[in-house]
Amino acid sequence: MTNAGAPHDLSMLFVELGAAIVGLAVLARLASRWGFSAIPLYLLAGLAFGNGGLLPLGLSEQFIHVGGEIGVLLLLFMLGLEYTGEELYRNLRGGLSAGLVDFALNFTPGLIAGLLLGWPPLAAVLLGGVTWISSSGIIAKVLSDMKRLSNVETPFVMAVLVLEDLAMAIYLPIVAVLLRGGDAATIATSVGVALVTVLLILYVALRHGPAISRWFAHTLDEVALLSTFGSVLLVAGLAQRLHVSSAVGAFLVGVTLSGPMAHQSQRLLSPLRDLFAATFFFFFGLQIDPATLPAVTLPALMLGAVTAFTKVLTGWWAARGTNRDARLRAGLALISRGEFSIVIAGLATEVEPRILPLAGAYVLLLAVLGPFVARLGRS
Repeated sequence: MTNAGAPHDLSMLFVELGAAIVGLAVLARLASRWGFSAIPLYLLAGLAFGNGGLLPLGLSEQFIHVGGEIGVLLLLFMLGLEYTGEELYRNLRGGLSAGLVDFALNFTPGLIAGLLLGWPPLAAVLLGGVTWISSSGIIAKVLSDMKRLSNVETPFVMAVLVLEDLAMAIYLPIVAVLLRGGDAATIATSVGVALVTVLLILYVALRHGPAISRWFAHTLDEVALLSTFGSVLLVAGLAQRLHVSSAVGAFLVGVTLSGPMAHQSQRLLSPLRDLFAATFFFFFGLQIDPATLPAVTLPALMLGAVTAFTKVLTGWWAARGTNRDARLRAGLALISRGEFSIVIAGLATEVEPRILPLAGAYVLLLAVLGPFVARLGRS
């Protein structure tokens, strides 16, 4: 009976997955015709077809989740291809003050909101993390869709995003240890391992990028594709094991590659990026139960309004020295929240279960709003 049922189950998975992807293609076509990013439509589709939605699908959540995570990695990898190691180092050095401003302006509202809601201090700290971190995946996709990767403000936007992702190498290990009740020595060890890992990857990218690019290069697309894709997954996985963001690992692999190899990788991996990125945003919507949203709509709207404004201020500060339009575009581009916010909210459920629906409503609001308002800045 089990053997007879397995092909049927597999065929239904193929049918449902194929129908979902065709549906995403229809949404992408509509978005292209209307002239805006398809990301909000992907998110709303996930909300409609997830648990508690209008028509729940029996898709394998593990399968979709893995595909979505690969999408984020490829988005960040492709973004890293736009920069050399020297450019990244220069942008990070110049962006340190913007990173501090970003933390002060965007962590504080979440922290205060958590305390006002009467949550435990650790839960309030975690809500601060939810409101602090912009979505690298969504913003990378929006900048690519709008053909703004070469804009004057984009390096400043990327400096803020990379600093946020690198800051997660400190924030997440500390939070994980606190949730387990660890002591100061355990925290110091976890943070030390994460920082050494990031610095090692940065060193390799800066010092040995050209040599690695030459080693990866090959006239056969098949060899180049397998070498590059495998390396992205390998480095991202190792980074994650060492409590560093896998997205940071993928981004730095992109920074490491340069010259003809970077162009070849971009050409070969762009279709995979688009497929898996759509899967990521769809899966994100699937995780949110619509029934939990009405009770947290008002606080999510208030928190979203405040932190959308503080992100605009962050981008305005980060892109100082450019013209007013560029500074406004930088601020509007940073509004979206996404993958890291959900990860942090998931951790916080151990101390405050109410944070997940609030974070879900908050992230959904800004993930949908962000791509729309990003278009308001004049190119």
